[in-house]
Amino acid sequence: MNYYSLIAGLPEIEAGDNKLPFSVLEFKDELNIYLSEGDARLTAMFFAKFDNQNFLRFLKDKDAKFDKRGNITKQDLIDGLEISDGDKSIVPSYFNAFMEEYKNSQNADAEPVVWENRLTELYYQWAMQCKNKFIARWFEYNLNLNNILTASANRKHHKEVEVVGENDVAETIKKSSQRDFGLTGTIDELETYLRIAEEPDFLEREKKIALLQWDWLNEQTAFEYFSIDQVFAYLVKLEIVERWSGLDHEEGRKTFRSLINRLKDDVVNRQKSEHI
Repeated sequence: MNYYSLIAGLPEIEAGDNKLPFSVLEFKDELNIYLSEGDARLTAMFFAKFDNQNFLRFLKDKDAKFDKRGNITKQDLIDGLEISDGDKSIVPSYFNAFMEEYKNSQNADAEPVVWENRLTELYYQWAMQCKNKFIARWFEYNLNLNNILTASANRKHHKEVEVVGENDVAETIKKSSQRDFGLTGTIDELETYLRIAEEPDFLEREKKIALLQWDWLNEQTAFEYFSIDQVFAYLVKLEIVERWSGLDHEEGRKTFRSLINRLKDDVVNRQKSEHI
């Protein structure tokens, strides 16, 4: 579907603003008005990462407060899990697979598991099967990026190299002792990733990761204009800006302004291109 009215109508944001005109949660509610049922399922894959966080909190504390950016409520989670023999279609299929493993782990002989990593792994496996090629690539891009950054950090601190997922990049990292993990020629921006991994300042490193993701989204949606791909990319960018606006005041503010300018320019440029 063409979402011209949605994308062209996005509010203008000034570079000096220190607060977004709407939050990710508010945009999520707005999307429910515009998107087709099928496209709404695609954006739900993005919001599922908040479901993951809620799920992990719930396992530790049944009274934990849920992030409303997720797709499912606490009651949905309770009703949809095998522990209640409920309607399993309420929750993503990987939730039930995760829960089965989690329950089995209570066995005294079970191997220790980092459950956050395992849920993330199942999430990526699920998302990368998406029939929308752009969205599937987005998740694989992030899986590869995060694995390289994590593996580099682990190696720097003389820890065992651990990765999430079972794609070709993850398997290559597991087997390699080389600085480039044997990925030269496979990952186009590998050297950039490795330099980011060596950045000692946390905020600076996170900023570089965010801008790298931002550029990737621009490149991949350069000719999409008003498709669901563009909507999904805008959603991701909005969440990046929202997250940065809440970090360290001075550094976060500078990054916030930079990202806002990019967001504003992206929309304006695409509107101009549409009318050329």
